[in-house]
Amino acid sequence: MPDSSRFWTYDRFWKKIVRIYQVLSAADEWDMPVIAGFCEVENRGVLEKLVYETPLEKYNYRIIHRDSPDPRGIDVALIYRKDMFRPDTSEWINVPVGEGYGTREILKVTGRLWEEVQVTIYINHWPSRSGGALSSEPKRIMAASVLKASLDELFAEEPGANVIIMGDFNDEPGDVSLKSLSITGNNPDSVCQTAIINLSEPHEMANQSGTIKYGGVWSIFDQVLVSCSLFNGKNGLKVAGNKAEIFAAPFLLEPDPSYSGMRPRRTYLGPNYHDGFSDHLPVSVVVELQEHY
Repeated sequence: MPDSSRFWTYDRFWKKIVRIYQVLSAADEWDMPVIAGFCEVENRGVLEKLVYETPLEKYNYRIIHRDSPDPRGIDVALIYRKDMFRPDTSEWINVPVGEGYGTREILKVTGRLWEEVQVTIYINHWPSRSGGALSSEPKRIMAASVLKASLDELFAEEPGANVIIMGDFNDEPGDVSLKSLSITGNNPDSVCQTAIINLSEPHEMANQSGTIKYGGVWSIFDQVLVSCSLFNGKNGLKVAGNKAEIFAAPFLLEPDPSYSGMRPRRTYLGPNYHDGFSDHLPVSVVVELQEHY
């Protein structure tokens, strides 16, 4: 809204919508994603503008969203191409992080890709580092424990399930919260039934600096994790190239005037409109259908 603290106008709003479309269309060389997860969504209406009133309309995207307990209107959501993914169930998992503090729920969606293989997807936006990384760490550890409990329940019912976990975790792959979920490398089949592998470990992200830059330092807050079965292609799906990628196209970056190198080209710098894209870079992963499993 023009009278908000950021002085949004109709033109600024539509420029933001169009730029999100541009990122989605360019991330895989104009091959539109089957599924896309979002953080910091203000309401369902902005997603409807994106999928129904831009060139995305011809790809028949549908939306899974609801207003989160976060009073600022920064929800998580998922869009999917209905001809390629059929959701069967969706669940919003509460993250209890303290009295009077509302944070984003974890979105869990289970469905079938290409009408053949079942997959469960988790969309996350864990509590921020506001007030300091250490003082806020227990909130992210709580979010990790809530996610881990859901994973344990899923794997108890379906060992070897195909799982994709994505989002803005506000922690790096080596932090306690993420380490409580993930392992790295290949594992014996008995362990692989319930193991999670972080595709965003720094050694897996070759030639990538990070997804967000603060104080001249890049961090990988935006990550993709998968079940070991999906990583190894044991249950109908496999991660192509065994990696996730940070989409760091030149149009998403600009020279950093305070530090060396580049930085994300943001929409706002503080309260000032900067005519950019985002303070985060997107992350993607390609999964392939296995013909024989």
